[in-house]
Amino acid sequence: MKLYDQGTLTAFLRKYGISASKGLGQHFLCSRAVVESIADALAGCLGVCEIGPGPGVLTSPISERTQKLIALEVDQRMVEALKESAPKAEVRKLDALEADVTAILHELPQPRGIVSNLPYYITGPLLTKIAEAREHYSVAVLMMQKEVAQRVLAKPGNSDRGSLSVFLQSQFDIAHLADAPAKDFLPPPKVDSTVLKFTPKPLEGDPDFQAHFFRLVRLSFTQPRKTLANNLVAGLKIPREFAVVYIEKTGLEEKVRPHDLSLDQWLTLARVSS
Repeated sequence: MKLYDQGTLTAFLRKYGISASKGLGQHFLCSRAVVESIADALAGCLGVCEIGPGPGVLTSPISERTQKLIALEVDQRMVEALKESAPKAEVRKLDALEADVTAILHELPQPRGIVSNLPYYITGPLLTKIAEAREHYSVAVLMMQKEVAQRVLAKPGNSDRGSLSVFLQSQFDIAHLADAPAKDFLPPPKVDSTVLKFTPKPLEGDPDFQAHFFRLVRLSFTQPRKTLANNLVAGLKIPREFAVVYIEKTGLEEKVRPHDLSLDQWLTLARVSS
């Protein structure tokens, strides 16, 4: 069933008496181009976990292309509608934030993928949860608010660059797939969206180094408008001269700000400060 046409989607929702829930942050995609770009990005995945399928705009075409799709949906109304729109999908009434996503992924054949139109109000926690399961899938295709995507992709020197940028770029190769303006949704949200493709990559160092690296990055962006040195002093509780030595050993100047560092420079800083 092709629900990406707005008229078809409207009629389908009316049939099931469904209106978008503001409390659940529901906005239903209705763009053929965006749907196809997402489905194409999952090509080759034999198993797919979809988080928040809604009425099945993505679920329907993706479930036709893969061996097994498990969809996690918290809204019972959608669970019923999905029986018609995506009969090949296995739908479970679960809150993804509470579900054992890793265990669910292990029920799927490899290679595996994750797909989601992330609800705006829980984008951060869901991104964290999906990142934590990175060893158990080959690709994640995620739609999010455009401003969040810009922060995820932000390069060194860009003021949008923050701890989220560094965390995710250290764990994934990230590619821009498509933009979805507000008009591509029913009902239209107040913001535009962007689709990103996340491909897990090997992590640097052992678990202890990774824990130090993530802690260092988090503390260094506590006050992003201040210099890196000031953040290190406050976050690590160290004398300023120690912070300056760490920064200089990384090949940087004392007045550098956190958003100026490249991923390689963050990794070097973590090594010299560990």
